[in-house]
Amino acid sequence: MRIRRQMRTSACSRETRVRQSRKTPTSSAVSGACDTRAVKRSLPNGFELDDDPARVDVDAVHRYLSEESYWAKGRSRETVERLLREATRVVGLYHDGRQVGFARAFSDGVALAYLADVYVLPEHRRRGLGVELVREMVENGPLSHVRWVLHTRDAHALYRRYRFGSPSGRLMERPPA
Repeated sequence: MRIRRQMRTSACSRETRVRQSRKTPTSSAVSGACDTRAVKRSLPNGFELDDDPARVDVDAVHRYLSEESYWAKGRSRETVERLLREATRVVGLYHDGRQVGFARAFSDGVALAYLADVYVLPEHRRRGLGVELVREMVENGPLSHVRWVLHTRDAHALYRRYRFGSPSGRLMERPPA
């Protein structure tokens, strides 16, 4: 499977950016540089990964999360919009320009990142697209150097491919009130 990868970079100054990416703190941020890498990857059969937040189809993401997902059923559009706005990075999966998958991460950029809201529409599953979506987010992105955490009920095999495992005895969770 051959995948074409196109890296787009922009200057650190907001005024000179053609495509504004969220600044992600990395080790280079300590020295004063910023990391504004943006990725657009073509996949076989007309699929594409893109981490441009402006390209995300908020209606499609909200519809899937609030109506089809087990983890965010009933989530309001306002909440989805805020989560997208506040995300450290989002990666969309597109087929012929239509959003068919998504992943979101938030991070301190130094030590920890949380992977959330990962999905591929049912009609596009079993083609390795979820694998590519997760790979782009955790291994190829600007947060590849940090510890990742996630919650899942049904995709353990997918995440084990990227070294996710059972939490250590040090991890605790406080559920919402």
